[in-house]
Amino acid sequence: MDPQWTRIELEDREVFLLGTAHVSRRSVEAVRRAVAKLEPDRVCVELDPDRLRALRDPDRWRRLDLVKALWKGQGPVLLANLALAAFQKRIGLATDVRPGEELLAAVEEAEARGTAVALVDRPIRLTLLRSWRRTRFWRKLGLFGALVASAFEDAELDEEDLARLRSTDTLSGLLEEMARAAPEAKEVLVDERDRYMAARILGVGGRRVLAVVGAAHVPGIARILREGSDPGDPSRLEELPPRGIVSRALPWVLPAIVLALFAAGFAAGDTAALRQAAWAWVLANGTLAAAGAAAALGHPLTVASAFVAAPLTSLNPTVGAGMVTGLVQAWAQRPRVRDLEGLLDDLAHWKGWWTNRVARVLLVFLFSNLGSALGTFVAFGWLKDLVG
Repeated sequence: MDPQWTRIELEDREVFLLGTAHVSRRSVEAVRRAVAKLEPDRVCVELDPDRLRALRDPDRWRRLDLVKALWKGQGPVLLANLALAAFQKRIGLATDVRPGEELLAAVEEAEARGTAVALVDRPIRLTLLRSWRRTRFWRKLGLFGALVASAFEDAELDEEDLARLRSTDTLSGLLEEMARAAPEAKEVLVDERDRYMAARILGVGGRRVLAVVGAAHVPGIARILREGSDPGDPSRLEELPPRGIVSRALPWVLPAIVLALFAAGFAAGDTAALRQAAWAWVLANGTLAAAGAAAALGHPLTVASAFVAAPLTSLNPTVGAGMVTGLVQAWAQRPRVRDLEGLLDDLAHWKGWWTNRVARVLLVFLFSNLGSALGTFVAFGWLKDLVG
């Protein structure tokens, strides 16, 4: 059966939109047939350079420099990327097709025929950052919790789930789920990408263009192209909106208030209350951060470092407790070659987050940070009563 596409005439050129599902073997075959049958001058693909490199080098995790990443403060980004990679690995195991394989097939088929390839999607990192900046604080917590939960989920997929995955664009589906969780971010997660890809498709040369995109994007892109409306400059959709006042101020406000409370106690000359306040700060921050490190099955030295570091890092927004504990964990139980080579295989099941030493470092980073943050709020309540 020939692949189904949407044909759009644009003055002296024509664009064919081929909608695919990212975990469908049928989509892989449809892409190859479309490139062969249409013989386009250009092939546009719903990818960005980073995603294409990831598809071509699925074993890139073997070269991960974990200590360097933590030292540069890239722990949150690394954790999010690893959670997404683990989710895709599970989907691939269930469907026997690696997510995005049909997009890679489009690139390879075009390159084999000497056809120019254009990567037309906005980098997923920019999409997520733009949506994060526009999302309210409490909904950010919900989105973060959903991401973490998806990483640890180990549920079996039934036939209905598999059928849905094979017939939809899984990445777009994920972004649409996020849009439902945070409606104010829908424009960034869904609509902006349609406009971005439409603008990039219009900007490529060639009289006959084949655009391979997720099925969920075909209606939006087709509408923009048919109406002849200006989708705008795609570079404007790559700009990050400024962080909100609350996001910029909060990491500094709490430490400032805590230091002010200590200063007030010192000025009042009540050394007993000041001593109790200091102990409250140390115990709340240190104990909960250490509990987080222990929950991640961190090394005893890591747990001890969490207790010592958290009361200090909570007063310094530029350094988190997780950075310290992650580095200590990476030193105390160095990841082995096997941990790097089998990282995604281990994370296909939730237990692998604790048994793989690379993943355990990131769990230590996450849980000790969460414990320290919780400890800060608990200690703040105690300080108000002791010093106030």
